[in-house]
Amino acid sequence: MNYTAEAPAVWDPAFADADDCLLSSDQCVVRGQHYFVKGMIEIPVIGSDEVFSWGVWVSLRRESFSRAADLWDTPGREAEKPYFGWLTTDLPVYPTTTLNLKTHVHTRPVGERPFVELEPTDHPLAVEQRTGITLARVREIAASVLHSVTASSSDG
Repeated sequence: MNYTAEAPAVWDPAFADADDCLLSSDQCVVRGQHYFVKGMIEIPVIGSDEVFSWGVWVSLRRESFSRAADLWDTPGREAEKPYFGWLTTDLPVYPTTTLNLKTHVHTRPVGERPFVELEPTDHPLAVEQRTGITLARVREIAASVLHSVTASSSDG
């Protein structure tokens, strides 16, 4: 019940060998100037105890990124105040881009990805996070994601 982006939208595979760039499963730095963490946008599934989640990347200010990195393996880190960030994952299942939606990144206990809370706007993703989605919508998302993966892998 989740889908994940491997890298922020601004990542280019050519960055992989650069000294001022880093891409791990949890953190990313581009050109020593842009900082990202991976987190989860969680959406309740209506009529169920389950949660649908998107694994997404959020850009943070250098200070926030450094603070999060310093506390990465520190028990109690979940007491940190949320960090402001911009969503840097485009989720094409939505009619308007999800890039640059305002977020708050909530640190969770060691070993758990941060929780990404979207600013409460009228963007369909933000509405779904607030109100939940049906199991039918989960299936619709799955079909759309599967179709885009199949289409992009057959392009090459």
